Amino acid sequence: MLTADVSATARFRAARRAIRDGGQDEVARSLQSVSAEIRRRVLRMIDTAQLGHVGGDMSVTDILVTLFGAVLEVDPEQPQAPDRDRFILSKGHCAAALYSTLAWCGYFPESELRSFTAPLSALNGHPDRRKVPGVETNTGPLGHGFPVAVGCALAARLRGSTSRTVVVLGDGEMQEGSNWEAAMTAGHHELSSLTAIVDRNRLQQGARTEETVALDPLDAKWAAFGWEVRVVDGHDHLALLEAVRPSVTGKPVAVVANTVKGKGVSFMEDRVEWHHKVPTSEQVRAAITELSR
Repeated sequence: MLTADVSATARFRAARRAIRDGGQDEVARSLQSVSAEIRRRVLRMIDTAQLGHVGGDMSVTDILVTLFGAVLEVDPEQPQAPDRDRFILSKGHCAAALYSTLAWCGYFPESELRSFTAPLSALNGHPDRRKVPGVETNTGPLGHGFPVAVGCALAARLRGSTSRTVVVLGDGEMQEGSNWEAAMTAGHHELSSLTAIVDRNRLQQGARTEETVALDPLDAKWAAFGWEVRVVDGHDHLALLEAVRPSVTGKPVAVVANTVKGKGVSFMEDRVEWHHKVPTSEQVRAAITELSR
């Protein structure tokens, strides 16, 4: 199991205080800056490993940065604190974005990112809770993380805990029947401490989601299952902060976050081939330059 980087944790706490105490413009600038750095780290990781899911990593980054930077009550030095908020990345194939975010928080040293998918590395292509602090459950097979999140929220209720559970799903993942069973269960039990965020980039491996198995009207489907639904620009940090506020109806909250696959890199944006394509070294340099402007 990896261990916390105390220096990085101290910087993370300071950054969170600044974000929470800052005005809206300052908060937006801070989160945008962190997101750009996370995306640059992801590119370097995938370049070194020569594999990964760069398109989905880029689309989910702003969601992850908003959650860890300003929403989740977590302590990287005490990753098993009983009343911590739980975060689950159900679209576990986008592990590079999660690892990069966790390293920024100080759950483990940033230097570990260079070992992404290397033999015997803790940073597998899919997150492993036995090796990486901050990972609540192993994910990768789609449709598994969300049901676990429902279980976490039920467990919190049984313990009398006020902790929140937040789960991020891919939109293609919503074609898995297990997710709708989980949504139905959460709606039935009115798990108001549970928030599900769909990374709605409208692309999956090989094609657009609506060409594969249509999901729209996705917001209406969530509402029909008993959820409080919010639709938001998934790259607008301030809008995301508003969208992930606690439930006001007593129902679980579903956030449909409209995003762009490959966000931030012009030649990757909204292109299906970047679901699982590895950029060349030249493309990596161009992308990092673009993300540094």
